[in-house]
Amino acid sequence: MDAAREEAERHGPPDRSIAEWVRVDEVREEASSAVSRGRRPAPDGKSGVEDEVRKELSRSVGSIRASRLEQRLADAKRTFLAERYLDAARILRKLVEEAPRVAAARELYGLTLYRQGKWKLAIKELEAFRLLTGTAEQHPVLADCYRATGDRAMVEELWEELRSASPSAELVVEGRIVFAGSTADGGDLQGAIRVLEQGWRMPRRSQDHDLRRAYALADLYERAGDVARARELFGRLADLDPDFADVGVRLHNLR
Repeated sequence: MDAAREEAERHGPPDRSIAEWVRVDEVREEASSAVSRGRRPAPDGKSGVEDEVRKELSRSVGSIRASRLEQRLADAKRTFLAERYLDAARILRKLVEEAPRVAAARELYGLTLYRQGKWKLAIKELEAFRLLTGTAEQHPVLADCYRATGDRAMVEELWEELRSASPSAELVVEGRIVFAGSTADGGDLQGAIRVLEQGWRMPRRSQDHDLRRAYALADLYERAGDVARARELFGRLADLDPDFADVGVRLHNLR
């Protein structure tokens, strides 16, 4: 494999970049939260695998094999966080074959495939995670995979599930951004704007997901021809965080 192709596989296709919709899983933040969200860290701090996951491995493959797979999962986690997605995928593919019912492995493998732009393969793993856990924790990423394949019906289904579950403000916002993007993909810019405008105002202490929602909404305003509102919202974003995405360029181009 040549260097250019390997680089593309590591980072995914360029048309899914932050400049379009502000990607739902910013690598380090999503990686660290996805593999540890709702789980206690291992008390010995050695493997980097949580107690609950360790027990899940033992139940799935037995205590003898679990020790070996535990180390491989920890290696995969570290490799993922280092953004070495090809290497992480190699580890996780074999791990999932040996322990298909370990939710943490299916989750991390799905995220690894997502970061490589392998949407259909990522869907398989994240759907398995969804089935095994019954949670909506990865619904925004799973929905973005379906959006990339053009399956807007599944994006809407996942959005409704996520909205009903209301796991956290951040996850709901990320799911809302993906659903709005899918709606816009179908040519309904005004409908997409309504999705992002619903119940929204810029918080005084904005977090990253608030900024991503504002950026996506400003982008939609511009695409819909409402330059005044796009300029106003990009301006507020620039005041809050002038280094966020390409907000400075977007604002400059609207003047």
